Amino acid sequence: MSDATQPDSLTRLLVVIVNYRTPGLTIDCLRSLVSEVRELPGTRVVVTDNASGDESVEKIGAAIETEGWSNWVSFQPLERNGGFAFGNNAAIRPVLQSTNPPPYVLLLNPDTIVRPGALRGLVDFMNEHPEVGIAGSRLEDPDGTPQHSAFRFHTVFSELDFGLRLGVISKLLTKWDIAPPISEETCQTDWVAGASMIIRREVFEAAGLMDEEYFMYYEEMDFCLQAKKAGWSCWYVPQSRVVHLVGQSSGVTDTKRPPKRLPQYWFDSRRRYFLKNYSWLYTALADILWASGFALWRLRRVIQGKPDGDPPQFLSDFLRNSVFFKGGLSSPPNCPGQS
Repeated sequence: MSDATQPDSLTRLLVVIVNYRTPGLTIDCLRSLVSEVRELPGTRVVVTDNASGDESVEKIGAAIETEGWSNWVSFQPLERNGGFAFGNNAAIRPVLQSTNPPPYVLLLNPDTIVRPGALRGLVDFMNEHPEVGIAGSRLEDPDGTPQHSAFRFHTVFSELDFGLRLGVISKLLTKWDIAPPISEETCQTDWVAGASMIIRREVFEAAGLMDEEYFMYYEEMDFCLQAKKAGWSCWYVPQSRVVHLVGQSSGVTDTKRPPKRLPQYWFDSRRRYFLKNYSWLYTALADILWASGFALWRLRRVIQGKPDGDPPQFLSDFLRNSVFFKGGLSSPPNCPGQS
């Protein structure tokens, strides 16, 4: 198997997949890349494993060998589970330090199946728009139903809207809505989902690698914000279509199951994003607006008999993890896993 730290000098696109206890999904994702790699010369894939502790290493390694993928896939088991940014950076860092790093890196979730032409669509777009630093695919359900993939940055107004969930207020705050209506056209956006996100090499040189202080969630939003501060724009490219089996890799955002209590790292990541990029006062205001809005929503939900689709203990967990109880930037949590 090729050494992941020594990419071929002709590599034009490096695809990074981070596995954690989802070997079946990762293998299916790799299988969907076979024709893409054939159609897009110079594409290489690195799969990192975040110390799964199950049979992932054996199963993925065996699949790469038996399927004959070793000429374009490298496998890199890691010593610990440091989260999403950590797992991606472990593959990206040595490649950027090589003598001839590729012009593009694609972050791809293991719970994705790429549609034909998805990778070429992103690469062609980046080649045609040298001023663009990051671009994301149209994520969709297996039946083709589009998912939200392009977003606006979080603000105090979006936090109020998310907590309150009141139609008249949402209309007033439309331009701060985190998830605007899904576009059928290529368009500029604040940030795109890290499930399928292509990044120009120069973005890493200007903004650095992804912040490993995030264990999971908010890291791709933060990275797109750092890229914007460095002068790089972010775009949504719906011509690149990727099936995303939502929540299958993390188990947190699976819409097909009843919501479960959010993990500690979700709150740590949210708090870190606001404190890192804004101020303590701004974060405090965001916390107040979200919590007060959410409390009113919970009261209105009971009065109006609306269904309860929120994670268990959401409000109490949020308050416990707000800046009023945890005032500073968080360190990476000691999490046993991503699920």
